[in-house]
Amino acid sequence: MLLDKNADPNARGRDFGNALQAASSEGHDTVVKMLLDKNADPNARGGYYGNALQVASSGGHDTVVKMLLDAGAEVNAQGGHFGNALQAASLRGHEMVVKLLKAKGAE
Repeated sequence: MLLDKNADPNARGRDFGNALQAASSEGHDTVVKMLLDKNADPNARGGYYGNALQVASSGGHDTVVKMLLDAGAEVNAQGGHFGNALQAASLRGHEMVVKLLKAKGAE
């Protein structure tokens, strides 16, 4: 509803830098798709995790990780608590996410 009322999908927040990071953190793929469809920036930085790809990777949300990568998320973006998405996925033992990231060129 908020997006239909022209809410800014890239509005900045605190712990989760924006709505896309918050939705990605819980693996809410439907909400992630809605935000991306409304031009949410998959590379927006900020918040504790640095970006949406890192927070989705840390949670092992492979569907969301794939969506973000397909939307142009930078696979090797640095920053946030884990440093990058590959480190976040590796720390938590999310093998499928590690494979997705490596296939997209994660270093």
